[in-house]
Amino acid sequence: MMSELRPIAQDLIKRVDEFIHNEIAHNENLYHEQSKDENGTWVVPPIMEEMKAKAKAAGLWNLFLPESKNGAGLTNYEYAHLAEIMGAYGIASEVFNCSAPDTGNMEVLERYGNDEHKEKYLKPLLNGDIRSAFAMTEPGVASSDATNIASSAVLDGDEYVINGEKWWTSGAGDPRCEILIFMCVTNPENHRHQRQSQILVPMNSEGIEIQKMMHVFGYDDAPHGHGHIKFTNVRVPKENLLLGEGRGFEIAQGRLGPGRIHHCMRAIGLAERALEMMCRHGMEKVAFGKPLVQLGGNMDIIANSRIEIDQARLLTLKAAQMMDTVGNKVAASEIAQIKVVAPNVCCDVLDRAIQMHGGAGVSQVYPLAQMYAHMRTLRLADGPDEVHRRAVARHELGKYMVKDLGVESSNISRS
Repeated sequence: MMSELRPIAQDLIKRVDEFIHNEIAHNENLYHEQSKDENGTWVVPPIMEEMKAKAKAAGLWNLFLPESKNGAGLTNYEYAHLAEIMGAYGIASEVFNCSAPDTGNMEVLERYGNDEHKEKYLKPLLNGDIRSAFAMTEPGVASSDATNIASSAVLDGDEYVINGEKWWTSGAGDPRCEILIFMCVTNPENHRHQRQSQILVPMNSEGIEIQKMMHVFGYDDAPHGHGHIKFTNVRVPKENLLLGEGRGFEIAQGRLGPGRIHHCMRAIGLAERALEMMCRHGMEKVAFGKPLVQLGGNMDIIANSRIEIDQARLLTLKAAQMMDTVGNKVAASEIAQIKVVAPNVCCDVLDRAIQMHGGAGVSQVYPLAQMYAHMRTLRLADGPDEVHRRAVARHELGKYMVKDLGVESSNISRS
C-alpha cells in the first residue's frame, strides 16, 4: 500500500511541475547551444544560471536531503515523486540544485563531513555556487566490484599522497567543479570491505591531469562531462579524510540507496516523456493512409509501454517507502531490483519512440537519441544489471534453509 503524500509534498509537486513547463521545457535547446563558446570551450550556459536564480527565489531549491535541516523536509518516498517530474528534462534537476553527483556528495558531506568540510564545500554546494564530482570507477579494474579499486592514498606526515587513475568521473569537466570525493585504498591489509577510504580532493590540486572526456555514443555531455583523470602524487591534508580509514565502502553504501531512488524515478519521468512523444507523433504522422498508431502492432507497443512504466514506478516507490520505514539494509533487494527495472524499461520505451519517429528519431531533430544515450549509460552506472540481479538472487536464496538447498544460507549471502 502506497502512502498518501503530505500537503507539503503535494504543493512542491505542483509548483515544480509548473516551473518545469513554464521555465525549463522551452529552454532545453538553448541550454545545449550555450554549453560551448564559439571556440568549442565548455562554459556554464547563462540560461542555466538564470533558471537557477528563479528556482531559488521561488523556494524550489535543495528539495532532497531527507532528515536534514538543509533539505525540504521530504521523505525518500515524497522526493521520489519530484525526481520523476524532473527526469523528463535532463537539465531540470540542476535548476533545482538536485542533480547528481552533487546530491550524493552533499549527502556524504552532511552525514560524514566535519565542520570544516561543511563550511568549505557543503555550504557552497548547497548554495549552488560550485559543482563536485565522485571519483570511483577505474579503467584498469572491474569497478562494478568496489573492492577491486586500486588507486591508493598513503599517509605521509600530515598529508595523504594519492596515486591512480579514474574515469567516468561525471561532472569533472564542469568549469565550476571544485571538489572530488575520491575512493581509494588506504589499508590494503584489512578485510576487503575495510581497505577503502574516501578523501576530499580539490580539483586544483597539483598532480591532477584530466586526460580526456569520455563520450557516450558521440555525446560529450558538455559542460559537465565524464572525466578520465590521472592522479600523480597528489597531496591533500589528512583532515580531508571522511569518517575514518577503511570506511569508504560504508560511506558508499549509505550514498547509493537514495541516489538509486533518484536515478530510477528520473528514468521513469524520461520514459513518460518518450511515451508522450510516441503517442503525439503516432497520431499526427500518416503512412499508407492511416495514422502511425493504427499500423502494425503500434497500439500494443503503446499499451505495453504504459504498463511497464507504471510497474516500474510502483516498484520504485515501494523501495523508497521501505527505505523510509525499515531502512536501506532491509530494502536492499528492492533497491537492486529497481536499478535493473527502471533503466531497462526506459531504454525499451525510448527505443520504441525512436522507431515510431523513423529516421528523425535518431537525429538531432528530436532529443530521443540523446535521451537514449544517457539512459543506456545508467544501466552501467552504480553497477551493471548483472551485479544487481545477483544481489536479488542472493537475497532470495538466503530465505531458504539448508535442507532445501543443501547449502548454508549464510554462505550464499557471503559469496
